[in-house]
Amino acid sequence: MASKRSWGSTLAQAALGGALVYAGVSHLTVARQEFQAQVPSWFPVDPDLVVVGSGVVEIGLGAALLGTWRQPARSRLGMVAAAFFVAVFPGNIAQYTEHRDAFGLDTDTKRAVRLAFQPLLVAWALRATRRHRPASYANPPT
Repeated sequence: MASKRSWGSTLAQAALGGALVYAGVSHLTVARQEFQAQVPSWFPVDPDLVVVGSGVVEIGLGAALLGTWRQPARSRLGMVAAAFFVAVFPGNIAQYTEHRDAFGLDTDTKRAVRLAFQPLLVAWALRATRRHRPASYANPPT
């Protein structure tokens, strides 16, 4: 029996894909300098190169999320997106520890609140793309 995805997870996946495409385009255009504030000062690569590279990756991930609906590719893509959010987390930490202002995060409190949202992005990527079990698995016969 094939599993069916819920409309909620379909909408969540499409929204995440759209958000990633938007963020990726922003990396390359209007918010390029803002994103550079998230590149840790200790990272040994030019901040602009990091921003451009991560923007390209975000556009690719977003486009893939908008176009990949079959399992197991869908859940694998969710794991890749979650891994990406984990990989960029040091940048969010650096913005907090180095007291860098960007995106209206101009206090340590605001930057700390932003840190709390990164695990939610990881969960969003995994939950929106997970493989749903058929109802027969959820309610086994007794």
